Amino acid sequence: MPSTRYTILLADRQSGVVRRFTVGLRPALIVITSVLTLPVLVGMGAAWKARADVADLFASQATLELELSSYRGATEALTGQIQGLQTALDDLGGRAALDPALRSAMDKLPAIVKSRAMGGGSAAGSAGLAMLPSLNSPEDTFGLLRDLLQGLETRLESVQSGVDKRNALAAATPSIWPTAGWLTSAMGARLDPFTGGADFHPGLDISADRGSPVFATADGTVVHASAFSDYGNLIRIDHGFGLESRYGHLSKFDVEVGSKVKRGDLIGKVGATGRATGPHLHYEVRVNDRLLNPLQFLLKSARQTGGD
Repeated sequence: MPSTRYTILLADRQSGVVRRFTVGLRPALIVITSVLTLPVLVGMGAAWKARADVADLFASQATLELELSSYRGATEALTGQIQGLQTALDDLGGRAALDPALRSAMDKLPAIVKSRAMGGGSAAGSAGLAMLPSLNSPEDTFGLLRDLLQGLETRLESVQSGVDKRNALAAATPSIWPTAGWLTSAMGARLDPFTGGADFHPGLDISADRGSPVFATADGTVVHASAFSDYGNLIRIDHGFGLESRYGHLSKFDVEVGSKVKRGDLIGKVGATGRATGPHLHYEVRVNDRLLNPLQFLLKSARQTGGD
């Protein structure tokens, strides 16, 4: 069956020329369909591209939200570390303060005692900033900050340990007068109050009324509280680090062996037990059982009035 054909006439009114175009139905339909379909196809392509762009934007938004959540977590962790460091620094500042007189008394301790107290540990090293990694992303920056803060925390822990050790030594340093009275005999050579012959006095004699309170001169543990030889009723306190203090001629004990005492705690009463000519306190300080002169550690000077 022959296809239907159409003739299109185009006439030029000025020249009178008439042109004929014969077009088959099928090609005409194809052309018309193409002309009508092309915008639809272009629109559909644009819609598909827009949909793909929107999907990419949603994917990018999800990635950004994930990264933001990660950065928020990292920021909160860094903030917590910084607040922890600030708290530790504030606490360290409070614990690092020592009374100047007590610090002076500590300085007079034998080197072996101070070495034993500090433990001889080496200070924690800190990584220098000379070889910083390249910071190509926020992750690198957060990682570097975390490393630096962790290094500071490690260094701070080392400093805190040193402060704690120093404070422990300060608490163990016999630095206050054990009783209120008059210094009647210092440590060293003297005449024996009973025989009048040459004698070496191993501590301080502090004259006071019978029953006057006697106080621990530093923190420690009572290791002896009973009568002992010429000391009469004697209390010995172990302060750690090889330090020990002794309190003789007591009339009464207010502590017992094993008692934990702090500087200034009441431990007994002045008496005249043992080899004594009258009520007074005999006070000694020793390190590794070697005598130390207690006067060098006392925070205030005393008035010496003469023989015992």
